[in-house]
Amino acid sequence: MTMETVEDLVATTEMVANSPLGTELTEAQCASLAAKASVVGLNDGDYMLKKDEVDNKLYVIISGAAEVVIESVAGDIISLHLLRVGDMAGELGFLDGKPRSASLRAVGTCIAYTLCRDDFEDFIKEDPDLMYKVMRAITRTVHDILCKMNSEHVEMNNYIYKQHGRY
Repeated sequence: MTMETVEDLVATTEMVANSPLGTELTEAQCASLAAKASVVGLNDGDYMLKKDEVDNKLYVIISGAAEVVIESVAGDIISLHLLRVGDMAGELGFLDGKPRSASLRAVGTCIAYTLCRDDFEDFIKEDPDLMYKVMRAITRTVHDILCKMNSEHVEMNNYIYKQHGRY
């Protein structure tokens, strides 16, 4: 898929159904969510979102990869995590509207579908069941990330203090 064809892409029921947001949704709910979503395409090194910005969007990677990065005090770009197909980004900013804590940039060609919080909030009246299921999917993803970070924190402490392991 070339970047020229990205502008022609629209979010589809299948994109939503095959993503973490669609795991509990009916086909009709996936279609409703897809109708409110848009598709963005980026080339290698392009930023999807930047640290300290507010954009109220949730991103779901549907092709390629993106890396979560921060800038060090010295100005170096530090890669924190690589997101692949099916991964979400911007969950917390989507939920709370606060500035982003890190930046997200494409690794190679990256395509994602996005959902704007304002459009998503239409489901409060239109389909509260859909809203509940999507929020549960987002919470599940954030919970998995937190559990992984906690585990990595414990491992790092064990390594630093030479405890509870073969360090």
